Amino acid sequence: MSAITPLNDEMLRHRLDAALAQVNGVLLGKPRQVKLAFTCLVAGGHLLLEDVPGVGKTTLAHALAATFDLAFQRIQFTSDLLPSDIIGVSVYERETGEFRFHPGPIFTSLLLADEINRATPKSQSALLEAMAEGQATVDGTTHDLPTPFFVVATQNPLDLAGTFPLPDSQLDRFMLRLSLDYPDPAAERALLIGEDRRDMMATLRPRLDAEAIAHLRAAAQGIKTTSTLLDYLQALLAASRKHSEVRVGLSPRAGLAILAASRAWAMLSGRDHVIPEDVQTVFIPAAAHRLVPGRGSHREAIARALLAETPVP
Repeated sequence: MSAITPLNDEMLRHRLDAALAQVNGVLLGKPRQVKLAFTCLVAGGHLLLEDVPGVGKTTLAHALAATFDLAFQRIQFTSDLLPSDIIGVSVYERETGEFRFHPGPIFTSLLLADEINRATPKSQSALLEAMAEGQATVDGTTHDLPTPFFVVATQNPLDLAGTFPLPDSQLDRFMLRLSLDYPDPAAERALLIGEDRRDMMATLRPRLDAEAIAHLRAAAQGIKTTSTLLDYLQALLAASRKHSEVRVGLSPRAGLAILAASRAWAMLSGRDHVIPEDVQTVFIPAAAHRLVPGRGSHREAIARALLAETPVP
């Protein structure tokens, strides 16, 4: 790979800006969430979208796939979904006398795991190895997944009927968790009088590709961090482990995820170094779902309190 980065390659920066504009043109009124979704992809993580049905979660996944020119598969998670429906299965062929592996929909570049918490924990866990290591093992044989491999999972609120809460180990595999929420009045009016989203989706053009993603990821990894910035991040991690309303605080893996997301956000913002505001921007999406609160406490409220109570060096 060349040493070109989006900070010194004007063409790649132009394509990145065009990609952001295109997705924002589909998902109206959500520039912060769209930029965070780009941050997650550039940082090499996976994205969890939690919200009520009908606010654009699936639309965002489709728009990302079209904009980044990524092979796309969708799995509708249901209570009767089996792990083999996700990963694939080995089938015996009488002609050859051997088993042949038939890959499942997980073998794609962007996987939409729709309503992931409607499936049983056994089926949810079929994604663990793929999300952590970029591979899937069937009958003792390991199969590599495409690069990039990006999971966008949607989740209904847990108070809706027919849902199974994601275990903490599954939640930890998602770098960021976002809520799109309802659009503001201006964005909602534009949606009501504008072009149908399904028709608009058919007109989306690839603005970036797998090679550009590789360049962006390399550039994000090269974003500089100071020792003072790392002191701030470690202070946040330590505060989470001592907080009176937290049973299990943030792990070192959570710290790595926050740092990677901060670097990607800084790069997307046009900087070559991370500042405390970058950490603060990604902290709640990267940390709240990883906290294990005590009874009656809320993850996001605790994450906000950690930000408020931890001084910036």
